[in-house]
Order: sequence, then C-alpha cells, then structure tokens
Amino acid sequence: MLTLPEAVRKMSTRNALKVGLTNRGFIREKYVADLVLFNPDTVQDKATYLNPHQYPEGIPYVFVEGVPVIREGKHTGKHPGKVLRHKG
Repeated sequence: MLTLPEAVRKMSTRNALKVGLTNRGFIREKYVADLVLFNPDTVQDKATYLNPHQYPEGIPYVFVEGVPVIREGKHTGKHPGKVLRHKG
C-alpha cells in the first residue's frame, strides 16, 4: 500500500518529470496550476456501471491551468487545458 503523499507524488510530480514537463507537477510560482483539492476522509466514487457519469464526493475543487473547473463540487462549465504530448 502507498501512503497518501506517495500516491499524490506518483500521480503528479513523478509523472511530470518522467515525461519532461518542466513547469508542472509541483506547486511553485510560475508553474501551471493543475490542482485537485480533496478530503481523503470523505472522497468516494459515486459512479456505477449503469450510471457512470457521476462526480465523486469529497473533491470540492479542481483547477486546470489555474482555472476552476469544479467549484464547491459542481462543474463550472469551463474547459481549459490541452492534450500534453511526451517530448521524447
């Protein structure tokens, strides 16, 4: 099992470094702000086989390139971002 900090690092920093993204994967000034704010005690997947398009609980905010995409658990209608390609 992974600790929460290990899991977050493997899903963010480690992958950004692995594919050569030099301005992502860390919370730093002048870096792209892709952030997920969640409560590890309440995060829960609500999707089911019959109803797969459900937002999870416990994730009140998601920011993509600094733009709020999920605010207070609701989609804002914004669609920032772009497909990132490996530079290797």
